[in-house]
Amino acid sequence: MQQGVTYSVDIVFCIDSTGSMQGLINTVKSNALRFHDDLQHTMEEKGKMIDDLRVRVIAFRDLYVDGTESMRESPFFRLPEQREEFSSFVSAINADGGGDEAETGLEALATAINSDWSSSGDKRRELIVLWTDASAHPLERVNEEQPPHYPAGMPKNLNDLTDMWEGQSHMSSSAKRLILYAPDSYPWTDIEMHWTNTIQYASKAGEGLSDVDYGTILDPIAQ
Repeated sequence: MQQGVTYSVDIVFCIDSTGSMQGLINTVKSNALRFHDDLQHTMEEKGKMIDDLRVRVIAFRDLYVDGTESMRESPFFRLPEQREEFSSFVSAINADGGGDEAETGLEALATAINSDWSSSGDKRRELIVLWTDASAHPLERVNEEQPPHYPAGMPKNLNDLTDMWEGQSHMSSSAKRLILYAPDSYPWTDIEMHWTNTIQYASKAGEGLSDVDYGTILDPIAQ
C-alpha cells in the first residue's frame, strides 16, 4: 500500500428479493451490522485497507407482477458511521412475490450503474454485486406491455445496457467491477462473456443461492 494514498470503495448490492431468495437475504440481514468490520478484516488479511466505504442496496422483484413492491432503492450509506441505517434498510427486505421465473434484474443493474458514485480518494473502486437465482426479462418487453411504476430512463435493450457499462459517462473504466451470482441463463452468461471487468459465480436456478455463505460474499469483494 502506498504511503499517504487514500482508497475509496463504493459497493451497490442488487438483491433478488423474490420468494426463493429468503436464505440469502437472511445471510445479508444477519451480517449487515458487522459488514464493515468483517470486510476490513478480510481486506487486512490481503494487505489492503479501505479509507472510505459506502454501500447502497437495490432490492428487486418483477416489475410486471409486483407493482410498487418491484424495486426498493437505498441511498449510499457511509460505513461504519451509518451502519444502523444500512442494517435497518436491509432488515426491511422480505423474500416475496416474483410471478414467473424471470425477474427484472436488468433494470436493477441499470439502476446500479446509474448510481451517484463517489469521486473522492486517490484510488477508487466502484463495485456492483448482483445476486439472483433467476433469468431476467428482456428490456424490450416494456414495448409490449408498459407496467405501472416502470422506472424512467431504462436502456431499450441489452446492447444499450452494455454501452452504459462499457462507456465512461456512468462509471470509471479503471475502477468499475461487476460480480454476478446468477444462473447460466439469459442474460447473465452473455454479460459475463462480453462485459469487461465482470465475473460470474454460477448459481442454481430456483434455489435461492443456498450454497452462498458469508465468506463467499466477502472474499470476491476483497479481491
